[in-house]
Amino acid sequence: MRSSTFVPSVFITGAAAGIGRATALRFAREGWCVGLADVDTPGLAELVQCLLAQPGVEPGRVWSCRLDVTDAQAWQQALDAFCAHTQGRLDLLFNNAGISATAPFEETPAGRHLAVIDVNVKGVVLGCHAAHRHLRQTPGSRVINMCSASALHGQPMLSSYSATKAAVRSLTEALDIEWRAQGIRVFDVLPLFVDTAMVREDVARMQTVRTLGVRLSADDVADRVWRLASSPQSATTVHVTVGWQTALFAWAARLSPGFVNRWVTARMAGY
Repeated sequence: MRSSTFVPSVFITGAAAGIGRATALRFAREGWCVGLADVDTPGLAELVQCLLAQPGVEPGRVWSCRLDVTDAQAWQQALDAFCAHTQGRLDLLFNNAGISATAPFEETPAGRHLAVIDVNVKGVVLGCHAAHRHLRQTPGSRVINMCSASALHGQPMLSSYSATKAAVRSLTEALDIEWRAQGIRVFDVLPLFVDTAMVREDVARMQTVRTLGVRLSADDVADRVWRLASSPQSATTVHVTVGWQTALFAWAARLSPGFVNRWVTARMAGY
């Protein structure tokens, strides 16, 4: 853990529910100053009250705002305000906000495909761009981007979402190379299916979910984010898997020929 002479800070998008909420609870319990951002203002308000009811969580260490991650100006205003609250510190940016579209490609409205791209890719690009100045001013700062096992191979019924996570994976690789000399590390975390509302209400219609099951909780991912952010030693890879299933698929994707990966993906999805 870092020195106790200051309070480390984390800014979390998509904080009102699921993985974002679990991550906010974990970091608040660990004594961090948490910045909570989401378009769901009632959900944010409920989370703030929940955090303040936790033992040892001080009111000054919980900050929230409504944020549309596709709005560049809103990003800049939110981070400037949060960093003014933390005396200039931004130890961790957790780009977690995301949406999905689970259906055959041609049956999904074009507008929904574009919305998935806007939130999942544009939102991460804008977040990293707006945060850079604050991250560079904070020694040992990090970015963790929410990725997915679907980035390992394009997933039928989840085409746009899978493509956005592949883009996040590539962006993470590039930024970690560019920013490491500036003292900023960039990682992504790749879980398989997580027990969140997005999976239960949308992604669960995939045959792959029925084949593999949902074996991860939001707390599992939050714990991985916490360990990655708080470890005194950086991970040896920028891509950090969550759960044994994802680790197995990542290993197989590296070693298996492309046609084998395609065949396995198609069979699990019922094609």
